[in-house]
This record gives sequence, structure tokens and C-alpha cells, in this order.
Amino acid sequence: MPTFTATYTTRSGQSRQLKLQASDVTAARRDLRKRGIVPAALEASEGTSPARSVLSSDLSALLEAKPGIREKALFANKLAALVDAGVPIVRSLDLMARQQRMPLFKRALTAVGSDVNQGGSLGAALRRWPQVFDKLTIAMVEAGEAGGVLDESLRRLAKLLEGNARLQNQIKGAMGYPVAVLAIAVLVFLGMTIFLIPTFAGIFEDLGAELPLFTQMMVDLSKLLRSSFSVLLALAIAVGVWLFSRYYATAEGRRRVDGVLLKLPLFGDLIQKTATAKFCRTFSSLTRAGVPILLSLEIVQETAGNAVIADAIVNSRREVQEGIPLSVALGRKQVFPELALSMLAIGEETGQMDQMLSKVADFYEDEVEAAVKALTSMLEPAMIVIVGGIVGSILLAMYLPMFSIFDQIK
Repeated sequence: MPTFTATYTTRSGQSRQLKLQASDVTAARRDLRKRGIVPAALEASEGTSPARSVLSSDLSALLEAKPGIREKALFANKLAALVDAGVPIVRSLDLMARQQRMPLFKRALTAVGSDVNQGGSLGAALRRWPQVFDKLTIAMVEAGEAGGVLDESLRRLAKLLEGNARLQNQIKGAMGYPVAVLAIAVLVFLGMTIFLIPTFAGIFEDLGAELPLFTQMMVDLSKLLRSSFSVLLALAIAVGVWLFSRYYATAEGRRRVDGVLLKLPLFGDLIQKTATAKFCRTFSSLTRAGVPILLSLEIVQETAGNAVIADAIVNSRREVQEGIPLSVALGRKQVFPELALSMLAIGEETGQMDQMLSKVADFYEDEVEAAVKALTSMLEPAMIVIVGGIVGSILLAMYLPMFSIFDQIK
């Protein structure tokens, strides 16, 4: 983000300069107006044009790693502890920037500290770095500033982000093991088929042994994989993966694929429970922090993780604007379990929606953990059978001709 130098005259007639960061000249003038400053001159610092600075900033942001959920949770935890201890926000941000190793995050914290030092709010400063701070973080910080409970709001944000990270890790753990085992099994199969079977096929040919049907099929497969067809197959797979990723990147493609995922046995139920837990936990934290319901729904929609569920939240938000209760609006979409909707309805009636949703989040987080354990316990023996079948088929193809050779010797 480019830095601008504003030259202005104070009420006492003194000429002063102020440095600030903004996306362009218009944004810089808007920021100055909010501070009651009418600049006599406004120039980009270091002799760089705003457009060039923005371009270089955007390019560097694309090339640099963005902070994940764990980094954001750690940021919220540290800032909450420092604010609670009475350390000024500017000093806290400066300390955190010095300790930060991610270049993009480090620059963002430095710029945010500079903006706050010049009189801006922390929430407004965070908004200028959307590639680092998401809407959830910004909303929680602004709500904490408005209510004078920034440290408490930051602690809630850290707890929320840690919970979301734990859910993601559980899903990755459930999927990571079978994917890794399957990948290793495929590599072993390809290695034995391409390099081992031809050696045995040559030995059998020299002995004049008649190859059984299964062995002949494996030999033919080995020849096919060692020919130019394997290159075409690899290209076809790569193109297929690229086309699928492009299709999934579109709104309609993501909606269709996510809809199919929700209907999958075992995995669909796990995805629904995970989305329900995230929705309830995030919405509960936002409403408890004082964020308006409509804004909370907009933020929750972006963190849903599934396009079908996100569409349901968006449509429900429109109905809530028309005066329809949230539990009724979500119930019409049929994407959340009945238990969650019932608890949400009770919370709306009693005025304790955040507490009810927090309990629902606890319940479904436990359900996700149990489902992940059950899924893992089912996939482990299945993967063992698959790996055993792959290796066994190769060994069977190599040993079958030996039996016929032994019979001829007898």
C-alpha cells in the first residue's frame, strides 16, 4: 500500500506534514477529511506514483504467504493479552510486528500501528488490509472497540478461530490418512508394474513358459504404461484436473460439486455437521460481541465452507430483512439439522440466541470428533485391504507362471 505525505496548515498557522497509507489519492484525501485535515499538497512518498505503488504492493501480496487461521488466532490472543495488561495498542502492535516472521503480516501490523498512532481506529486500520484480516476479525474488533471491551472481544475471536482450526484439522486428519495411503499404494503398483514385471516376463519367455491369462494381462498393462500412451494418459489426467478446478472455481460449478458432496454417504453427514458447528459458533460469537444480525449472517456466509449452505444463509438473510425469524428462514432451506433449528428457535423466543447457539456448537463439535474417529476406524482396514490387494495382485501375476514351470519340470 503506497505512503502519502500531506502538507497542511494548523489553526495556529504552522505548516506540518503527515504521512499516511492509502490505496490511492482519493482514499488518502477521504482519510484526511475524516481527521479534519484539508491538505495544501498531497504527494506519494519516495517519488513513486500511487498506481505503481499499488501494483507493486498487490504483486508482492500475491507472491507472499497469507496468514492462516492459526496465525490470526495467535494474533488475537497476543493482542488481547497485551491490551488486558494495559499496554497501549500502538505499542502492542509494534511488539507483535517485531516478532512476526511472515513478511506480509509484518507489514500489515506495522501499517496498522502507524494508522492507529495517527488517530485512526483499529477496526478502520484493519480494513485496509483485506488480504490479511478477514471480515470476521474486523467485525469482532470493531464491536469490541464500540463496546469498550476490545480485550474480551479479541479473546472470543481467538477462541473462535482456534475452534475453527481444530475442526479443519479434524477433517484434514480424517482425509489425510486414506489419501496418503492410497497415493503410496498407487506409486508402489506403478513401480512394480513398470519395472518389476518386465524382468520376470523376460525370464518366463526365456524358459518358454506359457503365461496365465492374469499374468499376460499384467504384462500387457506394463507394456502399455511404458509406451507413449502413459504420457497421453498423464496429460489427459492433468487436463481433467485443470478443467475440474476451473469448473469448481465458478459459482455454479462450486454449487453443484458441493451439493454432491453433501449427498455422499458418511462424508456428506460429516460436512453438514462441520458446517453446522462453524455456523453456530461463529454466529454466536458475533451476536454476543454486539455485531448486528444481518452483518453476522453476511460474515457467517463467507465462512460456511460449502456453497449450498452459503446460499441458504444468503437467502435466509434476505428473509430476515423482511421480518421472518431466522430459524424459520433457515428451516425452509433444509440444510441444517432439526436439532440446531429447534435450539435456534428457542433462543429467539427466550432472547438467549447466542447461548443456545453456543451449546449447539459444542454438541456438533463433539459429533464431528466422534464422526471423524468412526470414519478413520472404518477407513484404516479398508486401506489395508486395498494396499494388500494391489501388492497381492502383482505377486500373484509373477508366481502363477512359476507353478506351470514346476509342473513341466515334474
